[in-house]
Amino acid sequence: MNRLALAGVVLASLSLSIAAWFVGTGIRNKGQVKTVRVTGLAEKNFTSDLIVWRGSFNKLNMNLKDAYQELKQDESKIRAYLKSKGVKDEAVVFSAVDINSEYNYTYHAGENHREFLGYRLTQSVKVESTDVAGIETISREVTELIDQGVELSSQSPEYYYTRLAELKLDLIRKATEDAKQRAGEIAKAAGAGLCDLRKADMGIFQITGLHSSEEFSWGGAFNTDSKEKTARITVNLLYDLK
Repeated sequence: MNRLALAGVVLASLSLSIAAWFVGTGIRNKGQVKTVRVTGLAEKNFTSDLIVWRGSFNKLNMNLKDAYQELKQDESKIRAYLKSKGVKDEAVVFSAVDINSEYNYTYHAGENHREFLGYRLTQSVKVESTDVAGIETISREVTELIDQGVELSSQSPEYYYTRLAELKLDLIRKATEDAKQRAGEIAKAAGAGLCDLRKADMGIFQITGLHSSEEFSWGGAFNTDSKEKTARITVNLLYDLK
């Protein structure tokens, strides 16, 4: 083969290689779709509309039957007290009676001694009501029962919200709108436009006390200590760009 023919073969081979490279590059670029991922946030302050308050009381007696009768007398006094404060009967629930034998243990002259002190009977009471302010007052003033010989140990009230599902849906909608607006601004700044929504995920739903310093949890915080609360939710969106 002469030099001219050989040069032609080499040039043809080089042209085919360059053409093949351009075709392959075009396919890869065509298959790469530009996307933007954004997170939207929505939050709302609200006031709890349901309160749950718990208390417990007990009696100690050497005789089990007498201890039970004394405990039931205290239960009757508590029922009457709550009713006098305007609490409806259906809002009050008394638990089953818990029975324990109590002993005093001592060590003397190289031996362990056990002295029976009596039967400790314990019962708890729970009040669940939408009268938040009223039950709050009762939880603070329940020591009035001491005058009747009832020692009721009062716990701090727990606060809930009965329209939580409705609130959550509203926050999801607002967080989604916020995310879409953010995506549009990013796309505009990059000289592009939003195309199809490829993926949408809901983030963590948090309920914390209003103006509190509570730490957020990956599992989602759910505050029951504060009457005034703040609900927050995030939504993650993935858009194709055009």
